[in-house]
Amino acid sequence: MDRLIEAINTTQNPSVVGLDPTEALVPAQVVASFADEVRESVESEEELQAAQLAVAYYEFNRTIIDAVAGIVPAVKPQIAMYEALGPAGVDVYAMTCEYARERGLYVLADVKRGDIGSTAAAYARMLTGVGEHDPWSIDAVTVNPYLGTDGITPFVDAATEADKDLFVLVRTSNPSSSELQMLDLADGKKVYEHVADLVEGWGAETIGKYGYSRVGAVVGATHSEEGKALRKRMPHTFFLVPGYGAQGGTAADVRGMFDADGSGAIVNSSRGIIGAWRKSGQYSEGMSADEALELVGESARAATIDMRDNLRAVL
Repeated sequence: MDRLIEAINTTQNPSVVGLDPTEALVPAQVVASFADEVRESVESEEELQAAQLAVAYYEFNRTIIDAVAGIVPAVKPQIAMYEALGPAGVDVYAMTCEYARERGLYVLADVKRGDIGSTAAAYARMLTGVGEHDPWSIDAVTVNPYLGTDGITPFVDAATEADKDLFVLVRTSNPSSSELQMLDLADGKKVYEHVADLVEGWGAETIGKYGYSRVGAVVGATHSEEGKALRKRMPHTFFLVPGYGAQGGTAADVRGMFDADGSGAIVNSSRGIIGAWRKSGQYSEGMSADEALELVGESARAATIDMRDNLRAVL
């Protein structure tokens, strides 16, 4: 986690922007503006909508990235939003990651992989690339620990080889997470506590110069008390904290997930930043595409600064 920690120290901002575009989050005139351009490039009408959305997503993402670069240390594109569009969306995912890297941002690929054996090793090549080629331009991935050590070791090995990181789901922010994560085990621990112990162990051989391993944990902002307890339980594990903003988490909720020096975690906000333009009171359907994108960028920048300042206040 050394590079991520250094990026956070440079910006003095432990927050990450989730790049999770949907049709509802991209101004309609931005999508519409690419209709003619895309129609000339697709082979059939059936491809038109997906291709048009993909191009719009990329311009939307570039606007967000340009607005927040230098304020935040990292972005976190969620691959599902892009895979939903098929091959064109996957291309835009890779292009988005590459552009974010070019703007100096740490890129956390939210892919939540989970498998074993050769399949896990193949998924883990997202970190190492192919030979000298790094097609994804990312610095970390998220993974699901449900398959146990067999599903995690290939990612730890790949991350170590490529000097990159991974974040393992531990205590997630979604309401139904308790159906599994809060179950009691025979030894008295909760399932999420057992997973936490595994994560701390999986990273034990990879601790960097700032005291954190390259195996991080995903701990939801909506579970402030559990997060505080996990911070003590996992002294060498860096936290990725989703659930801030739109999902209800606040700066006060996440304070206990940081260490005594104000390090040890990075907090994610997605819709609260990339969709901030919708609450600006300045949007009009009569705007041009360029005007709408300008509002998107200004609103995202303001929301990012507000989040940064709120986190600084409690840290």
